[in-house]
Amino acid sequence: MIMDQYRNKCVTADEAVKVIKDGDWVEFGWGASYAGLLAEAIDKRRDELHDVNLRGGVILKPLPFIENDPEGEHFTWNSMHLSGYERKLAAKGLAYYIPIKYSEVPRYIRENCRTDVVAIQVAPMDEYGYFNFGVSISHYAAVIEMARTVIVEVNEDMPKVHGGYEHTVHISQVDYIVEAGRCGLPTLPSAAPSEIDKMIADHVLSELMDGACIQLGIGGMPNALGKMIADSDLKDLGIHTEMLVDGFVDMVEAGRVTGLKKNIDKGRMAYSFAAGSPKLYDFMHDNPSIAAYPVDYTNNPFIAAQIDGLISINSAVEIDLSGQVCSETAGPKIISGSGGQLDFVEGAYNSKGGKSFICLPSTFTDKAGTLHSRIKGMMTLGSVITDTRAGVQYVVTEYGKVNLKGMSSWQRAEALISIAHPDFRDELVAEAKELKIWRKKNK
Repeated sequence: MIMDQYRNKCVTADEAVKVIKDGDWVEFGWGASYAGLLAEAIDKRRDELHDVNLRGGVILKPLPFIENDPEGEHFTWNSMHLSGYERKLAAKGLAYYIPIKYSEVPRYIRENCRTDVVAIQVAPMDEYGYFNFGVSISHYAAVIEMARTVIVEVNEDMPKVHGGYEHTVHISQVDYIVEAGRCGLPTLPSAAPSEIDKMIADHVLSELMDGACIQLGIGGMPNALGKMIADSDLKDLGIHTEMLVDGFVDMVEAGRVTGLKKNIDKGRMAYSFAAGSPKLYDFMHDNPSIAAYPVDYTNNPFIAAQIDGLISINSAVEIDLSGQVCSETAGPKIISGSGGQLDFVEGAYNSKGGKSFICLPSTFTDKAGTLHSRIKGMMTLGSVITDTRAGVQYVVTEYGKVNLKGMSSWQRAEALISIAHPDFRDELVAEAKELKIWRKKNK
């Protein structure tokens, strides 16, 4: 019976995308979940379609329907979190950002966003008629619930992961099936940590304790911290994160992770999407220690706060002397998005024994070779505030860490200047004086 349904719904990619109409909104791809055959088939219909909006995020491979429509006459790409590739599209006016609080995205889908067609990649169907979402659970169940038509592209290389919930879709909810065979998965190379990344990670490592539950972001510093945790003598660590990355695999293989101290999902690693190396994808396949969840579970601050000792580690672009954090733009130029940073800043702080860390190098060098401080008197004009000053707990640079909770304006200025690059401290003191947040008795 199930196989009869399967055969009846199997079509070519070209046939499947005929359901897309002018003006439709199409959910397409998140992270390493990328339906390549459907992407090419959508592009083939370019000349006959108009005003089609496609939505996704953290895209790791080129989007042919956008690349081949440079004037945006037929397709528009809308991203909930820009990858490096999407950032380049945005700079050309070919991609647009949807501001999100990641934990709320399934609700946006159900209440605020239009979804006409879903075109996503899945693992092969099991004997019960379920297709597994694999590397991207995120908000897929919500878009399938709301869509007019659901197309799945079956990738035999997609890992089948354990739930959680909402990590599968039943064939009865699927309209068309496109078989892609073994087509691999996009990889996200781990950025090699710099010496500064390692220094920052070392400051965070000193705050970790046995039994802590870890959330890591992506990038050189989190990657460095993952390796340092793997090389440490910490034990019984847990994992609860929106994004599963290679650093977690290093920690597990080193014997640092058991999850046995977790208040919820005991003994299991909760995540919502994953991107990394083939080693990560192999680790995920049929691994009973994995718990795949929609993002309104993993990132819900109220759920995360139930886990004792939750440690959240995220990066930032800049911070001002009041403690406001920008993690998504450089002035008005968009870099990525807010993602789930605010979710975990709140969740970790409200966890019993939990701690939230915002990590950033003290400086950056522009294209002209000029050094700039990432700690500012005031935010760069146009910068978007990701975390409010009231929400931020620990801030870490290579020069140390400070806990801003409970500090007045002058204390915050003093603390943040103390972890700024020495070359900029006098300048920052002068700015603090001008802003009336520097006490005469300050050192």
